[in-house]
Amino acid sequence: MESTSRKYPAIIIGLILLAFWQVSVDIGMVERFTLPSPMDILSSFGDMGPVLFIHIRTTLIEALSGFAISIVLSLILSIIMDSIPFINDGLRPFLVISQTIPIIVLAPLFAIWFGFGILPKIIVVVLVCFFPMLLSLLEGLNSIDKDLINLLKSMGASKYQIYREVKFPAALFSFFSGLKISATYSIMGAVIGEWLGGKDGLGVYMLRLKHSFQLDKVFAVILVIILLSLFLFKIIELIQIKVTPWTKKH
Repeated sequence: MESTSRKYPAIIIGLILLAFWQVSVDIGMVERFTLPSPMDILSSFGDMGPVLFIHIRTTLIEALSGFAISIVLSLILSIIMDSIPFINDGLRPFLVISQTIPIIVLAPLFAIWFGFGILPKIIVVVLVCFFPMLLSLLEGLNSIDKDLINLLKSMGASKYQIYREVKFPAALFSFFSGLKISATYSIMGAVIGEWLGGKDGLGVYMLRLKHSFQLDKVFAVILVIILLSLFLFKIIELIQIKVTPWTKKH
């Protein structure tokens, strides 16, 4: 009950901002052709019809494919880096440096190297999603009490048993934190990849609408991107509650 009541301030403030936005456009304080009102944005969904769902499907395929690949890569590399300190010390600086390079700079190169199909978009999603998951999982694996690890080793436990019984269960909370961040990034990464070329996808569709000055539909696509990101975030959150019920907030 307490968690539900804490949502009320955000809902109230959001409704106030939407009302102010609507009134500002209606009374001419803001020109409609520069900033459509919330009602204009909602009504534009009726004009887009099934075309919008085609672009949503493409973006979701790219985002979920890249997200799944990121999960597999982060699991494999985190185990390697956690098990072999030399690799951890050698790779970690390069992984951090890789995150300082703007993805909008790398994306055109992927289009040149891999064409304008789905592959460069998936690679962009992987680059955006991979690091938060890997870092969260590594932090979780490194947070285990060393005395507990030594105790298991003294009892003859293998590395596999240590990971299965202690390390992975203890790292789950950190891992899901990285998953939720990456889930929201996955849609954004797919859209960024689509900006650089393609036939379908929300990023491509948004550029077409922008070039034809249909700003109400541009904002409608932005709203769809937000809703998709929140939907994936919520799905990961529900999975976390099922897998780690002890982390559920009451």
